[in-house]
Amino acid sequence: MKIHVAYRKPQVMQALRYHFISRQEIKIMMILVNVFALLAAVLFFMKKISPLPFLMSSVLWISMMSAFWMWLPWLIYRRSHTFRDRFKVVMEENHFHIDTENGRKSWAWREFSNYFETPGFFHLYFDSRSFFLLPKDGFATSEDMQEARQILSRHLRKASN
Repeated sequence: MKIHVAYRKPQVMQALRYHFISRQEIKIMMILVNVFALLAAVLFFMKKISPLPFLMSSVLWISMMSAFWMWLPWLIYRRSHTFRDRFKVVMEENHFHIDTENGRKSWAWREFSNYFETPGFFHLYFDSRSFFLLPKDGFATSEDMQEARQILSRHLRKASN
């Protein structure tokens, strides 16, 4: 099966957000910061603490959300030339190929660790930090996308997000 890949910035930014938010350590950190912010708000409104802890928790929460929602996806998008290229992906039963103007790169399915699906992409992970985004809008038909899902599920484990 052949997929023609051309990335669009808004979609890639959203996919990168999914990547960050799905990481276990980031989920835990977000929960802790939210609990701290809520606790500080409750204690502030009950007049148990001064405004400084409430202000600090609010700044921490805003900074963290800005980092994961805007700054990190923007930095990765800007640094990666892959998102500006057009290329062809070939999914076969035993291999995953990328064809560009400069050549071809192939991976056996065992070289990927897992995958997960978001509304716009398949995220194919080599390890916890290295991944390939396969846009769904590159598939010619919904049958092709369903075939890709079957290939992925046969060869890779689905990541738990």
